[in-house]
Amino acid sequence: MEWFTGAVRADPLFQAFEPARVTGGSVTFEPGARTNWHTHPLGQTLIVTAGVGRVQRWGGPIEEIRPGDVVWIAPGEKHWHGAAPSTSMTHIAIQEKQNGSVGDCLEAVSDAQYQWLVDTLTRWGSGRTGNSIPQPNPQFV
Repeated sequence: MEWFTGAVRADPLFQAFEPARVTGGSVTFEPGARTNWHTHPLGQTLIVTAGVGRVQRWGGPIEEIRPGDVVWIAPGEKHWHGAAPSTSMTHIAIQEKQNGSVGDCLEAVSDAQYQWLVDTLTRWGSGRTGNSIPQPNPQFV
C-alpha cells in the first residue's frame, strides 16, 4: 500500500543501529500532497521546517502547521499530515521502530475528504486557535 497521495519526496536523515530504534527523515510534500491515515507503534514527532501544512488526528480537528511547529503524535494514534492546497511543506519526521516497523499504513485521505477538510479549515480557522471544527460527512470517509 502506498503511504502518500500526491508528489512527495522522503529523504532519510538517520537510522539508529541495534539496539537503538530511532529513525528520522526529511519529507517534502508538494501542494495538496499528504500521507494516508496511519499509526506509529511508539509515536512520532514532526518538526516543520518550511511551508504550510496540515495535520489531523482521528476524530480531532484539522490543524495548520508552519515552520518551527513541533507536533507530537501519540503511540498508536491514527493521523495524517501533508501540505496545504497551494503551498508545499517540509518536515522532519522522527519515530522509533518496533519489531522492525515504524508504522502501519491505513486508508487514503481521499481528494473529496481532503477538500472538505480544507474548506472547513478555511471557514472555521486553524484547530490550533481552539476552534471546534466539525468532522467530515461519512460519505467522504
